[in-house]
Amino acid sequence: MMVLGVDPGLVSGAWALIDHHGQYRTSGSIPHADRRISARAWRQTLLDAIAGQDVITALESVHSMPKQGVASTFAFGRAVGAIEAVLGLLPTGVTWVEPRTWKRAMGVTSDKATSLVLARSLWPEAPLARVRDHGVAEALLLAEYLRRRR
Repeated sequence: MMVLGVDPGLVSGAWALIDHHGQYRTSGSIPHADRRISARAWRQTLLDAIAGQDVITALESVHSMPKQGVASTFAFGRAVGAIEAVLGLLPTGVTWVEPRTWKRAMGVTSDKATSLVLARSLWPEAPLARVRDHGVAEALLLAEYLRRRR
């Protein structure tokens, strides 16, 4: 059994895969071009990564934020819809997780730096050297949250 974590976003979206023991397997950014998710490319990447194994998925349940502009909210919503569609085409069940729920359970805050610190300590082999790797860190922690709940 593998566990996929997905931190949705148009530019900062990321995914990560761990096994049922919590060992890091692979991760990456959700590919995008021209302010659109590259759905076909990401679907193939995920299919290659899971290689026919049983997978469960934790997807962060996101929503628009106050004071966001209409255009950015629409672009973000379209990206989340594309991410949902790709996951719907995979042989995996999806568990929606509220940010406050998994962050509280994992002991991190809304400050992305706390997610990076924890993920780096749990998976030192994961590609988390840069500050902008916070999406992968959060995807890993989402996967770990779901793994611990199983």
